Amino acid sequence: MAAKRKRGALAAGKAKRARRAPSAGEAVPGGAPQEHSVPPQEHNIPPPVSQGKWKNKERVLIFSSRGINFRTRHLMQDLRTLMPHSKADTKMDRKDQLFVINEVCEMKNCNKCIFFEAKKKQDLYMWFANTPQGPSAKFLVQNVHTLAELKMTGNCLRGSRPLLSFDPMFDQEPHYALLKELFIQIFSTPQYHPKSQPFVDHVFTFTITDERIWFRNYQIIEEDASLVEIGPRFVLNLIKIFQGSFGGPTLYENPHYRSPNTHRRLLKLSVAAKFREKQQVKEVQKIKKKGTKVLVEEDPTEVVFETPAEEKPVEIQLVKPESKPIVKDKKKLRKIQRKKQKKLFRTEG
Repeated sequence: MAAKRKRGALAAGKAKRARRAPSAGEAVPGGAPQEHSVPPQEHNIPPPVSQGKWKNKERVLIFSSRGINFRTRHLMQDLRTLMPHSKADTKMDRKDQLFVINEVCEMKNCNKCIFFEAKKKQDLYMWFANTPQGPSAKFLVQNVHTLAELKMTGNCLRGSRPLLSFDPMFDQEPHYALLKELFIQIFSTPQYHPKSQPFVDHVFTFTITDERIWFRNYQIIEEDASLVEIGPRFVLNLIKIFQGSFGGPTLYENPHYRSPNTHRRLLKLSVAAKFREKQQVKEVQKIKKKGTKVLVEEDPTEVVFETPAEEKPVEIQLVKPESKPIVKDKKKLRKIQRKKQKKLFRTEG
């Protein structure tokens, strides 16, 4: 049987634990009073940067439709790696309408979306949208190169925050200014995001050339602040800007855009035109050959430069030439010739 505790035992135990260090001038039990005691030194360590408050709750949903190729899948995975505030989802069926994506974003608690749409297993379209209010922009993606195939020398920290660099032309046109704000909200990593790192070591550049937006990713080298490309890289050809999310009234339509089907049809027509031109040239040559030949009168001055050939006397051979024996071996042929020569010498003698 365990012994029962007394009432004052618990209070005495707490009193023993609550001992404090004697202050200056107090006497230590069993010793002299401490008159010149030094307080312990305190080291103030600043808190880490990640302890800040995460205010900008931007979340980007990155997913695609069915039918994409391996290069598109790798590009989508590269964007998810570079953007720590992104989320993934399963592929969407082709039969579903695009406005269903707004419900998917709401279920995933995302307010931005990057959607890859594949058509004919060769054409890739990319949607940037602010869900569910809008606006949204549709692009044709060209010249895709992923991180794996580029083999660039640059490298950056996973989850670090990027700098966004825009071409000055983004501030000149209103539709480019709208796209700039959309890119800033999608690609910029929110400050103090739980999955991000408090470092800035790479740059996302958006350049406008040939009526297209060129995306590049560069690493910032600390020594001389030079740039080394990391990847991925792709070119965005703007098609339309809509007021709503994945639909609605059209705010802007690119007049320089030409669909891939039209481009392929023009290539086929140009090849057919070259083939047709070759056939016409052949027919003209056949007609020229079949036409009547025009006889040219003889020129009397052509005989001036002709030199008559020397006439050789005609020799008529009355005796039939002797048939030569066919001998394959050269040694036997030489023996036969020697025998003939000996016979001739004997007859002459």
